[in-house]
Amino acid sequence: MSAAETAAVREGQPDDSEKRVAPLELFFDLVFVFALTQVTALMADHPTWEGLGQGMLVLVALWWAWGAYAWLTNYIAADEGLERLLMFAVMGAFLVAALAVPHAFGRDALLFGVAYAAARWLHIFIFAEANDDVDTGQAIVRLARTALPAPALLIVAGLVDDGTTRAALWIVALGLDLAGPYVFGVRGFRISAGHFAERFSLIVLIALGESIVAIGTGIRGELDAGVLAAAGLGLIVACALWWAYFDVVALVSERRFREMPDDRRVRIARDSYSYLHLPMIAGILLVALGVKKTLQHVDEPLDTIPAVALFGGIALYYAGHVGFRLRNLGTVNRARLTALVTSLALIPLASEVDALAALAFAASLTSALILYEVTRFREARRRIRHEHGGM
Repeated sequence: MSAAETAAVREGQPDDSEKRVAPLELFFDLVFVFALTQVTALMADHPTWEGLGQGMLVLVALWWAWGAYAWLTNYIAADEGLERLLMFAVMGAFLVAALAVPHAFGRDALLFGVAYAAARWLHIFIFAEANDDVDTGQAIVRLARTALPAPALLIVAGLVDDGTTRAALWIVALGLDLAGPYVFGVRGFRISAGHFAERFSLIVLIALGESIVAIGTGIRGELDAGVLAAAGLGLIVACALWWAYFDVVALVSERRFREMPDDRRVRIARDSYSYLHLPMIAGILLVALGVKKTLQHVDEPLDTIPAVALFGGIALYYAGHVGFRLRNLGTVNRARLTALVTSLALIPLASEVDALAALAFAASLTSALILYEVTRFREARRRIRHEHGGM
């Protein structure tokens, strides 16, 4: 950004000329798309509590690494000069880690740990190499206190044979890494609001794309009426989840984000985006798992894990929304909180009725929430979307 643009951002003023997401960033995200597909495959191949836990741990690791690069590319021009080549190298590390995901707690544990550590450590190197601001340099040093040792623990985890010890090392490593920005703070970083909000909106879109892919990969038999009905219901759920985020939430959040002073903006970037978007992404992947299992046995009740994934995923997605609004506005979204609780209450029922009926309940719940909000807040919604279109 130019000096004038940087000054506008620092003063917390909206700036229409600030950077947008570059093609290289979208190209970079393609590897993350593959990684998300691998996480769903890991959980689908191991539909147990252990498999579910492993999938979520891998997702947290991948998410935190991706989020680190969202902060990086928000600050530097990563598609220029040496940084472009280094980003290609990071993509290579991410690709190897994604390939190792299905056996990240088994035979490929060490491979995943090394590739993941390479991606995390390159992030710190690129950030330091491209930075020329003293305050940001100090922020990078604080970030490195956890970003350097935490991935090393995943390498150690790959060297041990005991599954319990390996899982414990993963939990410690991820806890350490995630705690860093909260414990040591994010002062010194600068945020380009439009770029940052767009980056995270696009990753929600990518995750929702995985729920669509799950519809196709979940079909193994003939395309009979039951399978087609399940595919349609799965699409309805995906559309309702998309609507819940992109119809108003993303628009209002970006506008408020732009209007914040810089010191508050970086804290919101950390809390609302880096932290609170994680349950949204996790929820979407769990829903994808539930839909995938539904399509394989439409006329049989779901097993416990797929039932938990389907309705627990919806609840987790709405939990991210509730937390997002609470952090940004200090108020509770009662409608989505009610949908969250209802979704959790439907888990026992989902394992008693046919999978197709369970998916119909999920589609009805997510659609009913959208219908209620569109009807109840019609005028506010129209005003918000009109104002955004005029920006």
